[in-house]
Amino acid sequence: MHEYSIVTALLEQCDNLARQHQAPAVTRVSIKVGVLSGIEPSLLQTAFDTFKLDSLCQQAELEMHIQPLALHCRDCNTDSLPSERAIICPHCGSFNTQVTDGEDMYLMQLEFDMADNG
Repeated sequence: MHEYSIVTALLEQCDNLARQHQAPAVTRVSIKVGVLSGIEPSLLQTAFDTFKLDSLCQQAELEMHIQPLALHCRDCNTDSLPSERAIICPHCGSFNTQVTDGEDMYLMQLEFDMADNG
């Protein structure tokens, strides 16, 4: 399950950012997960809930935004958000497409608890 290694890296990044901002805790972690990222959101949530206990994210909520597939067709020059996970242009049927979003996972935002940092 690569979700565990992904969460380990995510929590390490969150801890480092919290320390840089002298925050005693992280209360919310907001990420964007692309539908073609190969990440299973439910497994990622389970891994986050399990591993956050050993980090500054102990009380943090994981907020996931699922990013749909976005394509650009090089033949008909259109951008689309296909409803299926297929890289075929829904307008002209071409395979000459480029994925423009929906393949990655990004850390979008962190919320810190600054109460103890008076």
